[in-house]
Amino acid sequence: MLRALGWINEAVGRVIAILAIVFAAIIVYDVILRYAFNDPTRWAFDVTKQMFGFYFILLGGYALRHQAHVRVDLLTETLRHGARRWVDAAGYILFFFPFAWVFLTRTYDFAATSWAQGETTYGAVQIPVYPLKAAMCVAAALLLLQGIIEFLKLVLNRPGDLYGS
Repeated sequence: MLRALGWINEAVGRVIAILAIVFAAIIVYDVILRYAFNDPTRWAFDVTKQMFGFYFILLGGYALRHQAHVRVDLLTETLRHGARRWVDAAGYILFFFPFAWVFLTRTYDFAATSWAQGETTYGAVQIPVYPLKAAMCVAAALLLLQGIIEFLKLVLNRPGDLYGS
């Protein structure tokens, strides 16, 4: 089960990487229309903002899976491997899990309210906002699940072993 959860974050990260290409293409398209033809799009700015939101928020679990988050190693760099593992595990219990739980529960409420209202952007083109807010909740769940995997790897002293990386 843990391998499958780790694979989910890997798959989401790879799909979101493709979204970055689409994101860049829309920006280039809008810039060409704006400056070469003096005919800017009415929708590109809002779409790229939302795509960047998807891109940024959904990569949290993927980044944690690949140890790409910022870490404060000043305290732990002088410790032996075993002690460092337990300090990292304590960090998950004291800081990560409470944060991830609040992130999950608050984004769930945030998304549910937005979905119930059918919330859209304000402007010339009204784009639905609730998918982005729902993505925040999904991202929080993926981050929490990846945190559980990382915590178990620390406690069981099995780095990379739980999902075959």
